[in-house]
Amino acid sequence: MKKYILFLLTNIFIITVHAQISATSINGTWQTVAKDAELTIYNEGNLFFGKITWLKVPGKDDKNPQISLRSRDLVGTVILTNFTFNGRDRWENGKIYDPSGGKTYSCTMKLKEPNKLDIRGYIGISLLGRTEVWTRSSR
Repeated sequence: MKKYILFLLTNIFIITVHAQISATSINGTWQTVAKDAELTIYNEGNLFFGKITWLKVPGKDDKNPQISLRSRDLVGTVILTNFTFNGRDRWENGKIYDPSGGKTYSCTMKLKEPNKLDIRGYIGISLLGRTEVWTRSSR
């Protein structure tokens, strides 16, 4: 009986957490793992984007494959583009631009908890990628 009650309570907790996630739950400012950058995630209609809003060491986008963009400041650069919310807990079908290497990758985002966001960049299939956990900024 105790196991049954624990099972029910666990499921109720999981359902409650997922019910609280809305499309705009990721909107706000997030800090990278290295704590050397902050990005603001926002939506335009049903699509979600993220731009660099603070860098510990500001610089130019000098690794960008488009020569005309290499002189732009990184602060203000949109690096997360065209994400859609799957209606449950994941933002999908987006791209992430890595200014340190000038590459763009497919990407998904998942809200692990209100202040932890999994960012998974990959090539081809999601198995061939890397996940970072960003933390919601308190600034």
